[in-house]
Amino acid sequence: CIKCLGGIPYASLIATILLYAGVALFCGCGHEALSGTVNILQTYFEMARTAGDTLDVFTMIDIFKYVIYGIAAAFFVYGILLMVEGFFTTGAIKDLYGDFKITTCGRCVSAWFIMLTYLFMLAWLGVTAFTSLPVYMYFNLWTICRNTTLVEGANLCLDLRQFGIVTIGEEKKICTVSENFLRMCESTELNMTFHLFIVALAGAGAAVIAMVHYLMVLSANWAYVKDACRMQKYEDIKSKEEQELHDIHSTRSKERLNAYT
Repeated sequence: CIKCLGGIPYASLIATILLYAGVALFCGCGHEALSGTVNILQTYFEMARTAGDTLDVFTMIDIFKYVIYGIAAAFFVYGILLMVEGFFTTGAIKDLYGDFKITTCGRCVSAWFIMLTYLFMLAWLGVTAFTSLPVYMYFNLWTICRNTTLVEGANLCLDLRQFGIVTIGEEKKICTVSENFLRMCESTELNMTFHLFIVALAGAGAAVIAMVHYLMVLSANWAYVKDACRMQKYEDIKSKEEQELHDIHSTRSKERLNAYT
């Protein structure tokens, strides 16, 4: 049991748990926040889906949902691959003098994972920056709702054109004096969607931290495997020299025995 526990790559395990937690928060909360955004746009901003193949905000939201499905599936598989690589690397380090041989292919696989993880880290940085945009927009909307309760008679408006959600020629503006704005501020849907986007942003940040953690683990494993390979070569050369010395000693002993006979 102690031997099995010693072969577990704890650093990779922690990074995998952090990656799964971050991806789960981002995908789950991001999906629900996008669904809440659709309801808010249709209910309070009175927006409707355009017929045909026109690329409107609802089509973009549907595309983002499919991207979330792909991210969840891809990083579930990628986390398993990194855990398997961690187990094999740990086994190679633990069994330097056993039957397990460290090959050049194994080192190339480790280097490939380092490069791929670095690219994924950059991608998650972009995802984190992109997720901060709806948080900023909902923060503005939440601030307007809060200011209407603090300042009496304030006429504040939110125009979707300033966020690029609708085109310039299409006016979708909601003001504090309208009934839809008051109903939206009093509803729990706005507050829930805002906090879901915040949690999704935190999940994306956790995924970035997991990628950085994986980079440190993979780099350390690659260095350990490289040193282990050098140690194996040294041990092979040493054992070969000892075998040659043993053969020479055996040959001389036989020669002496024959000469004495």
